[in-house]
Amino acid sequence: MVYNLGFTHGEYNGSSLCLLGPISPTSIANELAVVGGTGVFRFARGYAVAKRIVLDFKALLVVRELNVYVSHY
Repeated sequence: MVYNLGFTHGEYNGSSLCLLGPISPTSIANELAVVGGTGVFRFARGYAVAKRIVLDFKALLVVRELNVYVSHY
């Protein structure tokens, strides 16, 4: 799964982060790599933990909480 997180307000307005890694809807938590970014997050590295909050097969709904740990220059 690829996540591109775009920031539209505040200190990081106009910057983005790119996360990459496997996500299983039935897993309670998954780890993703921070593989880069733009703007303030150029050359960013780190990881993210995607924790499952809601899983509803009838509604085809999965809600995840992302905790992202980033080093950037």
